[in-house]
Amino acid sequence: MKLELYYAPKTCALVPYVTLTEAGADFTVHDMNSRSGALKTPEYLKLNPKHKVPVLVIDSEPLTENVAIQIFINRTFPQTKLLPQDPKQEIKAISLMAWFASTIHPHLTPNARPENYCDMPGTAEAVKRVGNKMLFEDFRIAEGLLAGREFFFDHFTAPDAYFFWCFRRAITFKLDLSPFPHCMAFVERLQQRPSLQKVLAHEKAVEAEFARTAQPLN
Repeated sequence: MKLELYYAPKTCALVPYVTLTEAGADFTVHDMNSRSGALKTPEYLKLNPKHKVPVLVIDSEPLTENVAIQIFINRTFPQTKLLPQDPKQEIKAISLMAWFASTIHPHLTPNARPENYCDMPGTAEAVKRVGNKMLFEDFRIAEGLLAGREFFFDHFTAPDAYFFWCFRRAITFKLDLSPFPHCMAFVERLQQRPSLQKVLAHEKAVEAEFARTAQPLN
C-alpha cells in the first residue's frame, strides 16, 4: 500500500502525521505552503477541491477530512490501537474527534482569518472576541474531560493527537489559557512523545525552508 500525506505547517494535517508515525506506517510527506497558494493550484484541486489539508492519498485515491483519515489509519494499523477497542468507547472517541473538527476547529479560525467571518473594516477584533468566547467554552468542557487523566481514554488515541493540535494552535495565538491547566499539562506531556517530537521538528524545518525561499514583496 502506498500512502502519501499532504501536509502544511501549523495546520491540522499534524494530526494524521502524528498518528501515521505512531502506527509505524511507511508514508511520504508532501510539504505544502498554504500561504503561497499551493492549495489552490489546478494540480492540488484535483486531489482536494476543498483546497485544504490534510489529504491522505491511498494507492492514488485521495481521502480527506481528519475524522475519516483517523478511522482509516486505525483500521489499517489495528495493532497500534489508535481508537479504543471496545465498540462503545470507539464510538465515543469518534464523537470526540467530530466535536474537535466541527466545533473547536472552527472556533479557532477567527484568530487566524477573521475576514472569513466578516470583511467589514474594523471588525477583526470583534470577530476574534466572539470566536474566543465560544472557544473557551469548548476548552472548559475539555478541561473537565482531562481532569485527573493522562489521555482522553485509557491510552494514547487519535483524539489525543487531534486535541493536541487544537490547544497548541490556541497557544500560538497568544491567548490567555491559564484557566485550563489540565489542557496545558496534557499538551506538555504529549510533546514528550517521540511521534510529536518528530513531527514538530519537521514542522520547524519546513517553516524555515518556506521562509528562506519566500518571494520578496514588491
